[in-house]
Formats: sequence, structure tokens, C-alpha cells
Amino acid sequence: MNNSALAVRHSKLILLIFGVITALLAWQATRFTIDASADTLLTKNNELYLKTRVADARFAPQEFLLVAYEPTKHQVLSEKSFSDIQALTEAFERIDRVESVRSILNIPLLSLAKGGLSAGTADSWTIAEKNFTPEELAETFEGHPIYEDLVINRDQSATGIQLLFKPHPELEEIQQGITRLQETMLERELSQAEKTQLEALQAQAEPIEKQLTATRNREIDEIRRIIAPYQAEANLYIGGAHALGYQLINIIKNDLLIFGSAIAAMIVLLLLILFKRPRWIIVTAACCICSVVMTLGLFGALGFKATVISANFVALQLILTLAIVVHLIVQYREYRDQEKDWTQKQLLSATLARKFKPCLYAGLTTSVGFASLLLTDIQPVMAFGWMMIIAMAVSITTSLLLFPALLVFFKREKPGKTPAISQRVMAALAQAAEKRGKLIISTSLILVVALALGLARLSVENSFINYFKESTQVHKELSFIDQQFGGTTALDITYSPTKPQNTDLDFTAEQIQRLQLIQSALTDYQASGDTLSVVNFTELAKQINAGKPLTEYEINAVYWTLDKDLRDSLLGSYYNNEHHQFRVSTRIQDTTEGLNRQALIEELKADMNALDIPESDYQLTGLFMLYQNILQKLFRSQILSLGLVYIALGLAFWAIFRSFRLALIGLVPNVATTVSVLGVMGWAGIPLDLMTMTIASIAMGIAVDDTIHYMHRYREETGREGAIRRTHQSVGYALLYTTLIIVLGFSLLLFSDFIPSVQFGLLSGLAMSIALLADLTLLPTLLKRYAR
Repeated sequence: MNNSALAVRHSKLILLIFGVITALLAWQATRFTIDASADTLLTKNNELYLKTRVADARFAPQEFLLVAYEPTKHQVLSEKSFSDIQALTEAFERIDRVESVRSILNIPLLSLAKGGLSAGTADSWTIAEKNFTPEELAETFEGHPIYEDLVINRDQSATGIQLLFKPHPELEEIQQGITRLQETMLERELSQAEKTQLEALQAQAEPIEKQLTATRNREIDEIRRIIAPYQAEANLYIGGAHALGYQLINIIKNDLLIFGSAIAAMIVLLLLILFKRPRWIIVTAACCICSVVMTLGLFGALGFKATVISANFVALQLILTLAIVVHLIVQYREYRDQEKDWTQKQLLSATLARKFKPCLYAGLTTSVGFASLLLTDIQPVMAFGWMMIIAMAVSITTSLLLFPALLVFFKREKPGKTPAISQRVMAALAQAAEKRGKLIISTSLILVVALALGLARLSVENSFINYFKESTQVHKELSFIDQQFGGTTALDITYSPTKPQNTDLDFTAEQIQRLQLIQSALTDYQASGDTLSVVNFTELAKQINAGKPLTEYEINAVYWTLDKDLRDSLLGSYYNNEHHQFRVSTRIQDTTEGLNRQALIEELKADMNALDIPESDYQLTGLFMLYQNILQKLFRSQILSLGLVYIALGLAFWAIFRSFRLALIGLVPNVATTVSVLGVMGWAGIPLDLMTMTIASIAMGIAVDDTIHYMHRYREETGREGAIRRTHQSVGYALLYTTLIIVLGFSLLLFSDFIPSVQFGLLSGLAMSIALLADLTLLPTLLKRYAR
């Protein structure tokens, strides 16, 4: 008890140290950021990521946002629409970073131009310059090889306004240097000097990108302010990767604020109902607040960012801290009722002496569960694993030191009674474990097997649109643009044929025909949205040429006689002259019913093989490929790592309890919890995506905490007779109260508009409930039957 009494004897010093550290780390916490951009979810420096970056750089994409304009009281092809679009364009052009605005008014309608593809006349043949009739425009846009689904939707009920932004000169230069080194990485391993240079360039880019993100968020607010007056007569939707990131950040922040406050209020209410003393609210709140603030400060200092994957780490840390504090409260009250002559300091010292080891062991084994995330090579997931390991360490340290340091200033609590309903629940569970062992084991086995069958129904999918409830504005915006303007997630095929021997030609008729076959195969998929390549340009040229296809010499001649700006505008994203590469670019429509992303990729590869295009001549890149690659890798690594983690947990149990038999028994409730939660996901049709893929680690981290506390206390009991009942009446209450507080508190997340938050609240509550039942019925039954 002497070592434990140190925290009691030096309570003032501990409070001072915690006050200073918390204040310092609170200042560091201001550096902690939430970054929900698409880039934070990618695995950096793997081959696919590098190929995507290099391809994007070669085809010179320009940053843009799309504003979709859908009139409700007039036609798209009408003077009223043109007047609104012109006014919106002028307002958008006043935004500092906007370089140009591309809309239905200023795109060259070459099929209506006299002289066709002549560079001198193209710019003047626009709606803004010519008085085309609505009938002429409707006919021109119908089936247009380039503009349909890009500038105007197929039904001609909505049009898109594209805001093109100026590049950041300094950042562009840095990124060019990064891309050059990444291109080198595809050919050979970088030298140490090159690695140092790459790290230096990335470090230079980070603060600029952070500042640019803040600027983009302000721009989106400004765009919403601009479009607001027009929404009385039209629906306007904002789309684009940065708009999605902005929405994700706002929703995550709102959830942290609104539901964080609601959960805190629920926890306070439940603590008051269960323990009936304000002191327990004060002590618990202090431990939770200090843990979270200190952890945020450490993350800020270490450069960790909250991504979509790690957005719920605060909620998880609350669970971990609450569990420790509730165990300490229950143990303190047990001693309070048993040792009526002890002083407050004696009670606290004894409480710490008895709970120090199980809390420490629980923290270590819980960290093993989260360490399974480190076995992936996916950086955002690994970062989440490290974040939770650090959070666990902070929670243990804070709770074991701050709890006694604060409570020593309160008088010894007067004796009280455990709520009658809690007594009845514990008595029933203890009796079941003692008298109905065979029934519990057989029922548990049947339930786990039945739920495990759901594992075969698990799917691996990721759709940002489905992250939001259908009633939200962001879901409506994303769905509208996905369905009406050609899809959401980019999938690109970069085709690298042999350069023509005839140096007068940039591309040959054979290469164009091969591109037509590739594009035809891609557009055959139901989920393929707007698909563009050089082929669309040749179809436009054919349309302008009175329906007659151009020869390869004519196509090449037209290509070089086009004005450079027009050539870059029409073809710059689809043909790279320097490397003689073609890009066929599509956007996958995420709202496609029954979309199986991995099957689509496999079918596309099979189609390329059927076209006799060797893998060396093409590569699949884009966000669609990157996300799917992450999901597949994460799925494989999580399934494989679960076995390794079970082994690691078994060894940890063996080291803690020095019994191989106890180690195996301790694994049972943890395996049952993780398998059951994943099985429920399979039966319920909840896909494994970037958010839910970590639920197995979370479930294991929750279950192992309960198991350690129960087994540690059970082994302290002398004599087999009544050991289960006495353990239930001590540590059992802590398990029950912790589960009740967390399940009811986090059930409030079911009202969130952010589906991953809803799923987190549901699945974490389910994991805690299953862990509670397993640890209070199955575990004691196995201990009684098979453990000395």
C-alpha cells in the first residue's frame, strides 16, 4: 500500500504538476487540426499512389469547383438562366483566387461555328457572343460528345458552372519537385540525398497547404453567400473534392460540439443517478477533461491530424477513461462499506493498491488491440493506432494519479446502498453463471456461430455520399452532381502505346481506334459516368465535318492548328505529347444501386485483356483506384492481424496470470465480441469501409478491459464457493455501470447526420453490451469449470 499511498501523500504536488502540464498541452492543442481532405486517406509513396500523382501532373489538371444550376421556374436554355449565370459568373470572378469561370455561356460551340475548328473563329462562337435560339442550342447539346453531362445534363434541366482557380506559384514549384522525385521512385530507390530533399520539400509544402485549405474554406462560404439570392428560383449545388472535405470537417466539428455536449450531459446525469454524489461527477469530469486536453496537446505537438478514420478518438478516449474511473469508484465504495474505521487517505491508498495492476494490465492489453492497426501499411490507419495507444497511456496515468489527488480533499463518503436494480441484475447473472453453466456455454456457442455466419456477408465498399443522411444538404448536393453531372470518384486509364514511327504524326488511326475500344468498354459499365478522352475530340471533329470522320493526317493537322489555349482546354487533360500518353477519364457514379467496386475493377482488367492490351501499356489510377486499394489492403491486413493479435493477447494473459489455461479462457470473450460485432455488420449489411474497418480493433480494446478486471478480481477470491457471486458484487458493478453509461451516452450519436458517427455509436454500444454479457456469464462459467 506504501507505493500507492505516494499519490495520496503528494496530492498537492500532483495537482500542481497536472495543472502545469495540462495548461502547456492545452496551448499545444491549438495546433491540432481536423483534416478531412481526400489526400489524408491515401497511403503515400506506394506504387499506385506515385503513379496517380505522376499521371495527374502530366495531364495538368486544374483545381476547380462545380456549381450546378437547376432552375425551378424557367428553362435552362432561356434568357433568364443566361442572365443568372452571367451575374453568378461575374460574382465568382471577383473571388481572388478564381482564374476563370467556365459556363454554358462561354464554351466554344464549334459545331455551330462557321469555319468549324478554325482557331480564329472558335472563341466568338459562344452563347455570350451569338444570339443562338433555344432550339439550336438544345439540338447542339443533345448527345454532344464533350459537353453533355459535363456542362449540361442529359435532360437539359441543369447546367454546371466551373470555377477554375489560379495555381499557387510557390506550392506549384514545390509540388513539381516532389513529383519529379516520386517519378524517380517508380524507377529506382531514392538515394539518401534525394530522400532528404523529398522530406524537405514535403515539409515546405505542408504549411502552405494548410493555409490554402483555410482559404478554400473561406471561398466556399463566399460561394454560398453568392448563390443564396438565386435559390428562390433555382436549386444550386456545390461539388468538388474540396467542397466535400469542407463539409466533412464541418459535420465532424458539429458532432464533436453538439453530440459531445449531449453525451457529456448524459454521462453527468447517469453518474448522479448511479453514485448520487456530486464529487463523483467532479472527479470523473476532471479526469476525462485532463485526459482529452493532454492527448490533444500531444497530438498537436507530434503533428497528428484527425482524419475521417480517427474522428472518433475523443469518444474512444472518454470510454477508456470512464472505465478506469468507474472501477476506482466502485472499489473505493466497496472498501468504504467494509472498513468503517479507515480514513479517507487509507481508503484511497487501498483502492489504488488493489486496482493499480488490473488497470495497468487492462491498459496494456487494450493497447495490444489497437496495435493491430499498426500491422497495416496504410498511414492514416497506422496513425489512428498510434493515437489510441497514446490516448490509452494518458488515460491510465491521468486516472490513477488525478483520481486520488482530487478525492483526498473530500471527506470520507458516508455509507450508501447499491441501487436495488443493480443488485438484482448482478445476482441473476451470478446465479446463472453458477447454476446454468452448460446452458450458457451452449447458448453462447450457438449465438456466436450464428453471428459468425454473417462474416461471409461482409462487403468492402466506400461511398462518401452514403456517409451522410439523405435529408442533409451535402447528400442532396453530392447525389445531384453524381447523377446529373457524370459521377463523383475519378477513375483514369492511362494508355501508353508505342510512339508512331512517322514523326509527322502525334497519334495514328490505329491508336485512336484502340482508344475507342477502351472507352467503349469503360462506358458499358452501369456505374460509369461522364467519360472523356481524345476520342470525344475526334467525334466532335466528325460532327463538325458533316458526319465524315477525319483521316489521321487531318486529325493531327487540326490538333496543331488549334489555338494553344483551346487545344489545352479541349485535349490537355487527355493527351500528353511529351510522353505520348493518352488518358481515358471517367467518374464513377457512387449512387449506382448494387455497385461493387472491386468487381468493376476486375471486369475492367478482363476487358483490357480481351482487347489484347498488355498490362505494360496501361495503368489504372485515380481516387477510385486509390480508395479501393486501401480498402482491400486494410481488409486483408485486419483479418490476418486479428489472428496475430489473438496470439499476442494470449501471451499477455499468460504473462499476467501465469497460466496457459487462464490465457485461453481470457481469450474467449474477446474472440466472441469481435466475431459477433463483425457478424452483426455482415447480417445488417453494414459494409467495411474507411470508417468501420477499425471496429474489430475497437471491439477488442473494449472487451479486453472488462476481461482483465474480472479475471484479476476472481483470482483474488479465496475458495471456489461464492467466488463468482463476490466478484460480480464488486467488479461486476463497475462493468455494468461503465457499459450503461457508455451505451446510453453514445446512443445519442444515432441522431447524427453523419452515418459513420451513427455506426460508431451503434457498434461501440453493441461491442460493450456483448463484452459485458460475455464477461459476466460465459467468462465466470469457464473460470469455474476449467480454472483452479
